[in-house]
Amino acid sequence: MAEENKTAETSKDWADSIEVKDNNSDIASSPDSKILNQDEIDSLLGYGKDTDTEYTQQTTGVRAILNSSMVSYERLPMLEIVFDRLIRLMATSLRNFTQDNVEVSLDSIESMRFGEYIDSLTLPTLLNVFKAEEWDNYGLMSLDSSLVYSMVDVLLGGRRGTAAMRIEGRPYTTIELNIVKDMIQLILSDLSTAFDPITSVSFTFDRLETNPRFAAISRMSNAVIVAHLRIDMEDRGGKIDLMIPYATLEPVRELLLQMFMGERFGRDTIWENHLMNQLWDTEVEIKAVLKEKDIKLAEISAWEKGSFLPLDIPPTEHVNIVCGDVPLFKGAMGRKDDHIVIRVEGKAEKDG
Repeated sequence: MAEENKTAETSKDWADSIEVKDNNSDIASSPDSKILNQDEIDSLLGYGKDTDTEYTQQTTGVRAILNSSMVSYERLPMLEIVFDRLIRLMATSLRNFTQDNVEVSLDSIESMRFGEYIDSLTLPTLLNVFKAEEWDNYGLMSLDSSLVYSMVDVLLGGRRGTAAMRIEGRPYTTIELNIVKDMIQLILSDLSTAFDPITSVSFTFDRLETNPRFAAISRMSNAVIVAHLRIDMEDRGGKIDLMIPYATLEPVRELLLQMFMGERFGRDTIWENHLMNQLWDTEVEIKAVLKEKDIKLAEISAWEKGSFLPLDIPPTEHVNIVCGDVPLFKGAMGRKDDHIVIRVEGKAEKDG
């Protein structure tokens, strides 16, 4: 009997503990509870489960904030006009450089992180690091292998109608690098000219790299803007990516934020002339100050009708003509007909 009572008490204790746990689980799952379950935590961090119960990355939550592009290029409307000017300048320069029919087009402009751009590069590729002298920062230009081989083929008299030969697994030769370097300097000169209507900047050649690790000019998490350009020379050509970090554009960010009609830059002379004409017609109030003197409030309270205020100035003392608190002219006070007049004798001197 004792063993049966002990067993019954033990069963009762287990039942009570199970009931308490169930109550706690109800509290945790209630809407008013501040405790998150695993699904809510996964949703907050940006993870979810697929049909195989494996975690997959989602575009929501904290991870979506961390992986999102920091700035969109649409916030810099003048930069798109700069790239539009660049492709027109490049088309003319490359035609003169290659003596061939060259077409340059802008495929797209997008913003991303620097690490994402480096990972998206297709090897082999030739990377040019250039410097913006006035902004004291760097940019990156990548040329794919097809463009390098096509440019060499065109300049060295390759046969038309055949695609440029592409040899995988070998480094670029000295001749190829020198030809590409001349073309890059030409493009950088056109890029400087494209920025001239906004601001004066000089882009200079810094170095050539074939390994993306050695072309790191920014942190992997920093935001960059990438313009994808395509160069077509009849049946040959390739792609150029022009990558500029937002940190490089920061000195001229306010200029790139401005909105203009078409490609009209600079000051609005019509508005300036209108404003100048209106300023000449503006009426201002001027005052003639004979003398300024500090007086105690007790003396002013003792004034009565007929009291005199001694100014301690000679009759030939100059009178100052002021507009607000700004002194304008000085002159001598006199009389003409029935009016008191002031003859201007020069500009007033500012105190201090």
